[in-house]
Amino acid sequence: MNTTSNIGITFYQNLGKLFYAIAASDNVVRKSEYNSLRKIVKSKWLAVDDIEDEFGADAAFQIEIVFDWMDYETPNAETCFKEFESFFKENESRFTNAIKQLIWDTANAIAGAFSGKNKSELMMLGRLKLLFEN
Repeated sequence: MNTTSNIGITFYQNLGKLFYAIAASDNVVRKSEYNSLRKIVKSKWLAVDDIEDEFGADAAFQIEIVFDWMDYETPNAETCFKEFESFFKENESRFTNAIKQLIWDTANAIAGAFSGKNKSELMMLGRLKLLFEN
């Protein structure tokens, strides 16, 4: 596997952590949040690039795989956000305006999937917005 593929897979894995952090910011990941993520991965993220994982599957599925794993392991949402934040800062050139917009749209959809956005989710979204603007 080449370096571009490895970075691409890591990119999607970190998105999975971010989206889990948004969903888990209120300490509960709801089925509607997961369903929202799955729908957006299939409708938007699969078309982003042609990177595949070691099994020949589209690397964008790593978003769902990591989200599922995080939900099973239940790490702290703050820890997951900070891991994404570090990855973002180390790889900022990979984050085009179009990718940032898609990340924002996905995060917003997850946060709004269950009875609108609550305070924890709004705070996490605010931090994401600041990260992307700085």
